[in-house]
Amino acid sequence: MSGIETNRSNITLPTEVSAEILQKTQEDSAIMQLARPVTLPGRGLTIPMITGDPEAEWVSETAKKPVSNPGLSTKLMSAYKMAVIVPFSQEFRRDMTSLYSALVERLPRALGKKFDETVLGIGDKPGDNFDNFASATVQMVDGSESASVYGALVAADTDIALHGGILDGFMLSPQAKGILLGATDTTKRPLFINNVAEGAVPVLLGSPVKYSKGAYKAGQGGSGSVAPSGGATPDILGVAGDWTQAMYGTVEGVQIDISDQATLTTKDQSNNDVIINLWQQNMFAVRAEIEIGFRADVSCFNTIGRTHSA
Repeated sequence: MSGIETNRSNITLPTEVSAEILQKTQEDSAIMQLARPVTLPGRGLTIPMITGDPEAEWVSETAKKPVSNPGLSTKLMSAYKMAVIVPFSQEFRRDMTSLYSALVERLPRALGKKFDETVLGIGDKPGDNFDNFASATVQMVDGSESASVYGALVAADTDIALHGGILDGFMLSPQAKGILLGATDTTKRPLFINNVAEGAVPVLLGSPVKYSKGAYKAGQGGSGSVAPSGGATPDILGVAGDWTQAMYGTVEGVQIDISDQATLTTKDQSNNDVIINLWQQNMFAVRAEIEIGFRADVSCFNTIGRTHSA
């Protein structure tokens, strides 16, 4: 990596820390909770995709039985590397328990959020053999109007069914949660929760809901629906879909490396380069990286959007 001198230090971590970080990453990523996990070799994995179901027919006695060939296709899931470096003060050396706690808290959150954002379609994909939901059908929500919110969810369920899927899960952003909590029926009772004390929406249309900060994408332009002539695009609040048609894979889990003699290049609030010399500033840094891939039948997913307001 440019701007980083690699020089391992003598800081060591127990072997179970990497496994725990991977577990926490899976817990912090809504996509990893919903999609099917597969073991991903470093060279990639060819995944069969069913594009049509076999069909049975009634037959008379001694008649030939019908032959039905379901449609099949394949996709190559490739492994792409995602990494993050987090600097710490040397005071963590004196209390390794604090170090472990900080690692398990910070690193999975960063990895999980970036993975969810990429799958949703925020920013570029790492490569051609990685799917995202940027091209998925968008169902629009108009503020917290109950009819609009419920209608968008039902429209997503209907569209997914028309493409051969069964809606079985939602990944939603905190912004979507606020809209759901604000939706009420004609008597002003909350539409999606049993009582205000619950303060959450764990299930929608009978399917589980997972929340992620990586499930929000701000739109552009003024009022309008999906990319009107003025070029406006909606805010994306999350995605609904048939998660049996999505899978992710990791090669070796999360790999951890630590240095106290590297020079790091980061950015300040004004986006100017800032150099951190770990040895000079009595710090050390932890690098976490993971090789991961994602594939899905995008037609079995709908994103949930709302009109963007500048």
